[in-house]
Amino acid sequence: MARTGYTLPVFAVAAAKAALLRLQSTTESISTVTLDLLDDTAIIEIQQVAALERHTALAITKSDPGDNLDLTKNTPIWALVKLSPRQEQVLVLEAGEGLGKDQMGEAAIYSFARKLFETNLLFIIPEDITATVTIIFPEGRLLAQRTSNEAFGILEGLALLGTSGISKPLSAEEHLEEFRTNLQDKVKNNPNLVFCIGSNGFSVAQRLSIPEDVIVQTGNWIGALLVEAGLYKASSVLLLGYQGKLIKLAGGIFNTSSHLADAKLEIIGAAVVEVGGDIQAVKAVLEAKTADAAHKILIELGLANKVFGYLADKIIQKAESYIKKYANVFIKVEVILFDRKGEIITRRGGLNNYLQ
Repeated sequence: MARTGYTLPVFAVAAAKAALLRLQSTTESISTVTLDLLDDTAIIEIQQVAALERHTALAITKSDPGDNLDLTKNTPIWALVKLSPRQEQVLVLEAGEGLGKDQMGEAAIYSFARKLFETNLLFIIPEDITATVTIIFPEGRLLAQRTSNEAFGILEGLALLGTSGISKPLSAEEHLEEFRTNLQDKVKNNPNLVFCIGSNGFSVAQRLSIPEDVIVQTGNWIGALLVEAGLYKASSVLLLGYQGKLIKLAGGIFNTSSHLADAKLEIIGAAVVEVGGDIQAVKAVLEAKTADAAHKILIELGLANKVFGYLADKIIQKAESYIKKYANVFIKVEVILFDRKGEIITRRGGLNNYLQ
């Protein structure tokens, strides 16, 4: 049976709590701390904790997301806590090395994580004292290079985000059932749906002010959920996603997992031919290492708008035919493709139906 674990904010809060407790006790060793997760409790192991000087302590935990495939698994998390006379704020949260910052320079610690810090730390901060907590991910910068964080405004490291403290592994079938249930609930009130492919799709949707009530997360199961939308009488679907994922639909690939099929460069290359590009342009695309690299090559060649416009039209054609074939209904499909930086590179259709 798959083992559950905890999300990254939980371990950051646990380290901070251990360091704060260490400053209030010179005799007790601290091997675990108990946390209030708002809807549950957790006992988190502390790897190390030490007082560095009279008013400063450092504690270390390690991330354990359970059996989820999470790139932060076993990564160390440090919390440096410093006590000082009461300032305007009782609890100050700062980004140390490896914890990302937003474009305003603020620590990338979002609402759920902040609530966890406040719930678990405020009541143990001594009266007339301010506790400054600096979260450090020694491996954070390196790990962040394997995410899309920078594309969505999180710079220099990882972020503390999420909506739950529990990291619950789901099988592929359970994930699909979760997405289907979410679609069924939302289409009852919103016949026009926005399919967000991946967390980066959700981030772009938020930036476009698309309300969460119409957003359906799809994972890689775009085809299955398009059919589900047809069966539950949706009127239209806007496909919003990274071009390297969504263009697979133009090639008739409706489960976009790279483990099943990964022909994105071949699909882009075929589109180059369709819009009149020469063999040298096709070879350059096929030799590119990523879909984004291919896009940049096509920009240099002056072909990007034609190629990705063609691909967007092809996605619509294939998706509408797929729904008709398996659900026997017509649904209007629209498309927005963006690059790894979250910049829109082509769109077919408007947003009015989805902004309510």
